[in-house]
Amino acid sequence: MTPEHAFPEPTDTSAIRIIGRFEAGRGIPDAMRTDVRMLGALLGQVLREAGGDDLFEDVERLRLATIQAYDEETSDAFERAAAIAESFSIARADEVARAFTCYFHLVNLAEEHQRVRVLRERAGQPGREDAADTVATAYARLKTEVGDDEARRRLAGLRFHPVFTAHPTEARRRAVSSSIRRLSELLTQHDAASEGGSEQHRARRRMLEEIDTLWRTAPLRAEKPSPTDEVRTVMGVFDETLFTTVPHVYRRIDDALRGDDSGASAPVVPAFVRIGSWVGGDRDGNPFVTASVTREASQIASDHVLRGLERALERIGRTLTLDGEDTPASDEVSALWEAFAAAEPQVADELGARSPGEPHRRALLALAHRVGATRRGDEQRYARPEELLDDLRAVQSSLADAGAKRHAFGGVQHLIWQVETYGFHLTELEVRQHSQVHAKALAELEAGEAISAQTEEVLEVFRAIADIQRDRGLRAAGRYVVSFTQAASDLANVHRLATHALGDDAPVLDVVPLFETFADLQAAPGILAEAVTFPEFQARLAATGNRLEVMLGYSDSSKDVGPVAANLALYEAQEKIAQWAKDEEIELTLFHGRGGALGRGGGPANSAILAQPPHSVDGRFKLTEQGEVIFARYGEPAIAMRHIDQVAAATLLASSPSVEKRTSDAAARFADIAAVMDASSRERFFSLVKAEGFAPWFATVTPMEEIGLLALGSRPARRGLSVESLEDLRAIPWVFAWTQARINLAGWFGLGTALAAVGDEARLIEAYRDWPLLRTMIDNVAMSLAKTDERIARQYLALGDRDDLAQLVLDEMVLTREWVIRLTGGVGLLENKPILQRAVQLRTPYVDALSLLQLRALRALRAPAEATGSGAEDEQKRLLLLSVSGVAAGLQNTG
Repeated sequence: MTPEHAFPEPTDTSAIRIIGRFEAGRGIPDAMRTDVRMLGALLGQVLREAGGDDLFEDVERLRLATIQAYDEETSDAFERAAAIAESFSIARADEVARAFTCYFHLVNLAEEHQRVRVLRERAGQPGREDAADTVATAYARLKTEVGDDEARRRLAGLRFHPVFTAHPTEARRRAVSSSIRRLSELLTQHDAASEGGSEQHRARRRMLEEIDTLWRTAPLRAEKPSPTDEVRTVMGVFDETLFTTVPHVYRRIDDALRGDDSGASAPVVPAFVRIGSWVGGDRDGNPFVTASVTREASQIASDHVLRGLERALERIGRTLTLDGEDTPASDEVSALWEAFAAAEPQVADELGARSPGEPHRRALLALAHRVGATRRGDEQRYARPEELLDDLRAVQSSLADAGAKRHAFGGVQHLIWQVETYGFHLTELEVRQHSQVHAKALAELEAGEAISAQTEEVLEVFRAIADIQRDRGLRAAGRYVVSFTQAASDLANVHRLATHALGDDAPVLDVVPLFETFADLQAAPGILAEAVTFPEFQARLAATGNRLEVMLGYSDSSKDVGPVAANLALYEAQEKIAQWAKDEEIELTLFHGRGGALGRGGGPANSAILAQPPHSVDGRFKLTEQGEVIFARYGEPAIAMRHIDQVAAATLLASSPSVEKRTSDAAARFADIAAVMDASSRERFFSLVKAEGFAPWFATVTPMEEIGLLALGSRPARRGLSVESLEDLRAIPWVFAWTQARINLAGWFGLGTALAAVGDEARLIEAYRDWPLLRTMIDNVAMSLAKTDERIARQYLALGDRDDLAQLVLDEMVLTREWVIRLTGGVGLLENKPILQRAVQLRTPYVDALSLLQLRALRALRAPAEATGSGAEDEQKRLLLLSVSGVAAGLQNTG
């Protein structure tokens, strides 16, 4: 991303000098520079056409002023930029905020396009990636440590399980995302066209039209999406990317592992991806997610995957024009066809006429017809996905036995991988509910009196799960996550409620405890030890080969004790739970409730995996994905393939003897440092958040209350009517609000004090080098701090009347920055990560422009009503919300 040029190049020599000075030393790839220049010029043309030269010039004035303020770091320059933001009429400020937001959308697109370009270049240059970066190279390293047989066993058990949630952190509308996706396709067409040719001209003209659409599309949702809307939004990722991309990931890994043998014999790569979803199932604090919504969510997902399988079977079936004389069908495939012809004689006659003497072609087309019948609920439907898999494997074996191995282990194998990954359900739908809701429902039921509507709804959820399992199999639904698990009885209550709902016909349930607070994390091993003695848990362990899943909450633990103590507590909890599971011979899967922002467990997933305690991964990694992260990681096929490959590689490598030894040795070696950091960071965090009046002060100095007005998602932003304490506030707005204020406090507060308490700089540098957990923490904080701005932060903090709290925040920010730079080296943040440093630095002045507009609106909203004038409040709220959307686009990973 680059600031040259958001709009057509200015002709004023002072403006050119300002931009040139800012860009000095911040080189970017030539191809990306060209993309941004072109997109920026097109946006500038749209602004002139839509708003006239005056609008364009106002945007340029603020742009140049914020670049100068960032470059010179003087108070005079900053005040000039702030004065320009204040000088606009409210209507003009709206337009300027929209212009900068459009710019960020275009720059993000150019960045993504450059990433895809680089990935494609690397694909043609073997050996470019690190050993931990791809499954193939991670497997090769694992083989040298554990031998061929053990490495193959571990590969066979590999599992990556992202769970998509509807947590509201995606600030842009779906219409905006769709427009950006169309622009991406046009940019690809522009790259492929001849320089200066008619196709390139056409692509530019269409991009201009699309950018005009982006400009004229209302950036804010008029209404909150319903849970069903959220389901359909997530389905777009499957339709456009994941359904076809995941089998290509398997194939690419198999190609790398086996070379020319790949596609000519059975693959060694299993279908290791499973996709989960809370969208339509997560009812913790969301009254709009009902049992009927859960049923509908499952139905929508099933419809999408069955349509996808039907199309894929037809597409591959049509290519199998293999003559039966040269490639005869096996007895099993012949019997499969005869059974189909007896059940569907008219359809069989049509398929036979289209495929004369082509038995494998007509067999696959028959399977496609049966999948269609499954989707429609017709008589000839498949009862279970395993039946379709049996038929596909019969066709595969027939082709292989007849010598057509490339077909058997090529296209047909892709179909098998898709069914193994997605079944007939697409996403493994998970239900989540708060433990207190269960306790209240049980109290009503056992009192023997009339039950409330809420309790009836709790029971109806179990009936919905049973219906989904009956229609689509056990994988379609069955995990039941219990939020705020604080005792083993909280888990037993789920089974008791299921029995109240359906008696002996209760659904099969894997009850998953979610440990969220610091105290709950510490109590987790004891709670689990008691829970597995319950008959329902013992029966499920026996049925699954002693498999158990445990979820860890990052957001609330960080809000509870601060990010440093939370990270250390999460590591300790995983270590103890993993050791308990190993002692009990339980196959443990830890489910990481990570968000996109650093205050919610965000950051690069692969480095986090490699920093986990021994036996806590063991080839299985499950985490939540949400909001903007879903589209950033899975919205573009090449990026999705790379992300899945990276995370799977880290998951495979995390359990290697060398990685486990390094992690465990470092944890023991630096345990004294961890103890000091834990105590000192927690004390510092409490001095802020437990200060009298902190919660209302926080709501004053950030746009927390106003963020709740954004129609981001169906889930309410807080648990009560007002925010009197942190317990009233959900973790997402807690993180999101600090991000908008350019403070990012949730991701770093307390680290500076923790490092200063240790004090031994040489030993801390050694720990940063050798201790993966500390290195990951420091690197993430460096990125978080790089996105802060002390001058902007001071303006937000000044909105409150607590100089003591404001100074506490600023002092900790300075202290943390100083220590992070000492440990990472250099004179500034991210100097050990120059690409990331450049990206953040080049974004900052443009985010500053939006922050100044947001501050203007926030000051007006915080002023007495008589000072703003009649009707002004709604206008200021709109400006603020527009700026929130823009800052989110500029900073990314905001929630």
